[in-house]
Amino acid sequence: MKLRSPYLIKPQTAIRLAKLPTTANGDYKSEESAAAVLVKHRAALTSLQEVLYASQKKAVLIVLQGMDTAGKDGTIRHIFSGVNPQGCDVTSFKVPTPLEARHDFLWRAHAAVPSRGMIGIFNRSHYEDALSPLVHNLITTKILHRHLNDINQFEAMLVDNDVVILKFFLHISRNEQTRRLQDRIDVPEKRWKISEADIHERKFWPAYEDAYNRILSTTSHKHAPWFVIPADDKWFRNVVISGILVEAMQSLNLKYPVPTLDPSIIKL
Repeated sequence: MKLRSPYLIKPQTAIRLAKLPTTANGDYKSEESAAAVLVKHRAALTSLQEVLYASQKKAVLIVLQGMDTAGKDGTIRHIFSGVNPQGCDVTSFKVPTPLEARHDFLWRAHAAVPSRGMIGIFNRSHYEDALSPLVHNLITTKILHRHLNDINQFEAMLVDNDVVILKFFLHISRNEQTRRLQDRIDVPEKRWKISEADIHERKFWPAYEDAYNRILSTTSHKHAPWFVIPADDKWFRNVVISGILVEAMQSLNLKYPVPTLDPSIIKL
């Protein structure tokens, strides 16, 4: 699968998020012009998903990562609004349950991998089990390298078994995170989103950025690429990610299966 994007992280590229943009406008003259393209992308995804579901030849796994308030929920809501719910599953990875913690760190992720014919979306993912422990000094650098190697092998195995993997880091600035958190404080309808963890983790921003630098530099491969998407502007985030998804799914060249019954002999 060959994808072209200025936001694609090439394998073995040393990433420094501080040097990458959090805002962009691409080829779009305005938010309105991008909105019209997003509508076309949604329609294309609806059609492509139907063929994916019917053919049952491939599965598509979409990984969404980012700092708190980066817009993972909004990405799902705005891009996949036209997708048939029967063919799409969303899994959110939070703090491991006692049962999950007794298994290897990839156990719960593997259980949520989409089957052939399905789109699976990881809202946070198996990367959390390397990210958060590293930030809070719960694992050593040696264990981190082992975890990332395990993830690389895990994703390679999934690809060998017909799972298409696309990974998106939603890149927002600290100032934008501040604005979004303040918005949740000021707007009564958004206060339900406020969590103590979001406020607490803000002070670890430099550590999270450093951890993501290591992860993105180590785990972007041709078979399971990372894209660092400028995400301060939600409209741009949505149109760019949806465009990459459309291109990736079109490249699969999937076809509807041959009917098991000859339609010409059917008389109603």
